[in-house]
Amino acid sequence: MARTRYGTDRGLSARMVGTMFGIGLLYVILAAVLISFGVNAVFVLGISGAMLFGQWWFSDSLAMSAMRAVVVEPQQAPQLHAIVDRVCAMADMPKPRVGVADSDVPNAFATGRSRKRAVVVVTTGLLKRLDPEELEGVLAHELSHVAHRDVTVMTVASFTAILAGFMTRSVMWSSMGRNRDQNTAVMFLSITVVSVVVYFLSYILIRALSRYRELGADRGAALLTGRPSALARALQKISGDMASIPTRDLRRMEPVSAFAFAPALVRGKGFSLEAIMATHPSLEVRLEQLARISAELGER
Repeated sequence: MARTRYGTDRGLSARMVGTMFGIGLLYVILAAVLISFGVNAVFVLGISGAMLFGQWWFSDSLAMSAMRAVVVEPQQAPQLHAIVDRVCAMADMPKPRVGVADSDVPNAFATGRSRKRAVVVVTTGLLKRLDPEELEGVLAHELSHVAHRDVTVMTVASFTAILAGFMTRSVMWSSMGRNRDQNTAVMFLSITVVSVVVYFLSYILIRALSRYRELGADRGAALLTGRPSALARALQKISGDMASIPTRDLRRMEPVSAFAFAPALVRGKGFSLEAIMATHPSLEVRLEQLARISAELGER
């Protein structure tokens, strides 16, 4: 893997490997259960592999389409491209495509199956609200995701829970269409229980990785730009403005919420079910980390 000036985040790398191993193990168990009930192994492995490949291969197109984002050229958004150019030069990494989504929700996200296919998207709401330093911090955060390849891992991991539900429903309804005896009812119940457990555990693993990668991207952006306070200001502005955004606009962010710079809802810190299910760390935790980095850098 080509190195960038973002450096190696060993904690993130270990968590990505652990998450994918855990999810892979869960799906081996699910496939084994389905096969043990007489489901064709080729069907189980073939359909899951094809759908997962499609999600990975078309991840950038799917995310762009969901947000109705368009790729913009330098002449269309000169200031935005200039900031991306500067961050990429600082990080010593290839420049991804740059996109803009026409949405008043102040946010940004990065997606793509590889660095060469990566795209960084910002909303018009973000461009309206942030000054150049703050925008640079947000873009450095998103480019950190691209540099560490956690965008690719999250793309694959986030789809596995959906895949479990699809596989299970297909198997159950096809079986019930053929037979309606007691054995079918037992099979229906057993597969439902196993699929729910797989879905829930996958969900927890993905959310834990998502929260850690957001903190890692904050840290990488703060160290690369040398201005953690600018990123902190951007976080505060975005979080403060979310309450004034219409619900219909916030719902448009749902398809890419796990990849976005900030969640639509701001959660408090501490141990709770809501915190465990969150895709992002709380605002307080993120600001505390940035304050520590600012002190270490002696930022004024």
